[in-house]
Amino acid sequence: MYPTMNFSTSDDSNLSSVDLQRLQELTHRSIKVSIIIVLGVMITLGNIAVLLVITSSVAGWSRNSRYFLLSLTAADSAFGLLVMPLNLWVSLLKDYTEGPDALCHVVAFCNATVYSTCMYTLATISLERYIAVFYPLQYSFLMTRKRTLLLIAFAWCFPPFLLSPISFPDGIIEVHFSTASLVCNPSYSTNVGYSLSLTCIIFFPCSIIMTYANLRVWCAAKRQRLKLRKYDYARRNRHNVASRVLVPVMAAYYTCWTPCMAAMIYNAISGSSVPEWIEFVVVWLPTSNGFLNCIFYFWINRSFRRKFHLVLQRLALAICPELADTIECCRASKTQFVSAIPDNNNTVHERSSSVSSTCTLLSMA
Repeated sequence: MYPTMNFSTSDDSNLSSVDLQRLQELTHRSIKVSIIIVLGVMITLGNIAVLLVITSSVAGWSRNSRYFLLSLTAADSAFGLLVMPLNLWVSLLKDYTEGPDALCHVVAFCNATVYSTCMYTLATISLERYIAVFYPLQYSFLMTRKRTLLLIAFAWCFPPFLLSPISFPDGIIEVHFSTASLVCNPSYSTNVGYSLSLTCIIFFPCSIIMTYANLRVWCAAKRQRLKLRKYDYARRNRHNVASRVLVPVMAAYYTCWTPCMAAMIYNAISGSSVPEWIEFVVVWLPTSNGFLNCIFYFWINRSFRRKFHLVLQRLALAICPELADTIECCRASKTQFVSAIPDNNNTVHERSSSVSSTCTLLSMA
């Protein structure tokens, strides 16, 4: 009798521990899903607002700058419109006891492609800024419309070619669904050479280009600011625009991308994964860069904010003209918006602009 009672008690304790573990997993899962959904909504809404503005000309921005920033906005939007829905969908459909399947390989390929495209796009923007600041007279020759589109095409077409082995179930690298990050991840330890080559071709070159270009621009802006201090005392109290723009851009880039790359290298070399919540943070942290880009590349720009206000005024007039008449802003809004739209005679001047929006760092710092 007593052995039977002990056995029953042991079973009950085992069942309760399993139930508690399962309950904890469900709680963690719901928290993670909520974080992913909130982040996806923020990224999507932020980039929709950006698209409403930069689809037309913005004062102080050259045509090439708008092309690069449109490419960045599209890449960031893919985080919220493609990466997050796909992985959440797989997390709902996939049985955790199942092995890798074709769907998980395709999702992992899409994840890696969007991540890589975003990094390449950030690097091309830094390169364009560098040329605009240090070679303003040669800018129109160096950054022609054709070369600009080729750089954008490279940022979008090279990653799918480089990452295509991930999409094949029987390819050179395995893929698994991670319950820690709710993402279909490549098992980097199954092909160490290929995994490390990805970091050498994608992350490190982009980081070097961004660091070098932005550091040179920052140093040039600082020198210009010191010169202006000698001739205009009033400018001493002006904000350091270079630090306000470039420092947050680089800090956000390294904060969002370095932990993910470090975890990738660690997994490839050691074959072990990092703790659950650390893995979740480092995997999804790069997607938050898609929202931070909206702030650092757009919202802190005064010309962008002015154009955004004009777009909102036009939308208000189109949706509710009675409300606009009530607050007596209809005529003023129309006048401001029409004056902000360049006519055909001004398109030549806009096309010949050889200075990126960030070149104002040298004149405003």
